[in-house]
Amino acid sequence: MMNPAISVHGLTVVRGGRTVLGDFDLEVAAGEVTGLLGPSGCGKSTLMRALVGVQKVAGGTVTVLGEPAGSRPLRDRIGYVTQAPSVYDDLSVTENLRFFARVLDAGPDAVDRAIDLVDLASHRDAVVRNLSGGQRSRASLAAALLTTPELLVLDEPTVGLDPVLRRDLWDLFHRLAADGAAVIVSSHVMDEAERCDRLLLMREGRLIFTESPKALKERTGIDDIEGAFLTLVEAEDEAKDEGSAA
Repeated sequence: MMNPAISVHGLTVVRGGRTVLGDFDLEVAAGEVTGLLGPSGCGKSTLMRALVGVQKVAGGTVTVLGEPAGSRPLRDRIGYVTQAPSVYDDLSVTENLRFFARVLDAGPDAVDRAIDLVDLASHRDAVVRNLSGGQRSRASLAAALLTTPELLVLDEPTVGLDPVLRRDLWDLFHRLAADGAAVIVSSHVMDEAERCDRLLLMREGRLIFTESPKALKERTGIDDIEGAFLTLVEAEDEAKDEGSAA
């Protein structure tokens, strides 16, 4: 991959004496929506925290947009949305975004543009605590979009959203990628894999697949993503059992 947006080599993260990610390697291209999928507890959120530079690591390197993860030059080049809403409950949507725009030194039109991107214009003056869960998630996403990020890291952004909102957000992710951004979206819902250009399937802190949804189906001979993932897992388990027996 020429000049990847993300390059991870030998990443190791240990928490509570347990290795969450061990000797982890990864490259991610710009201009694609990359789905990070796997069961809860497999290390998805830990990996995403490492990519944005807020995770303590035990070893390895994480390079993002040509800079070490977490370095100051990346501050306004990365948008990060956590599972929990990252906006203030006692402020309105607009007040939140104006505050973050000042912190990020975003342009004067950034707030209106971000609100329009996430379709919150009709709730721009609503206090965040009075919004639905989906609306609060979109307000957090708007904050991440204030600077037109070159890398957008989204941790379970569609959890709890209705099908129409999920569809609209995935359309937005693809528009951002088409404009040149690298977009990483984590999910434990396998049907969302169909919406991705490339998949990173994780299990127990390891990558077990790093190609397109079509390639996954062709490799396993299974026509649905969840079934294909389970086929990969079963093949891994069988290989381990055979190795142990030998």
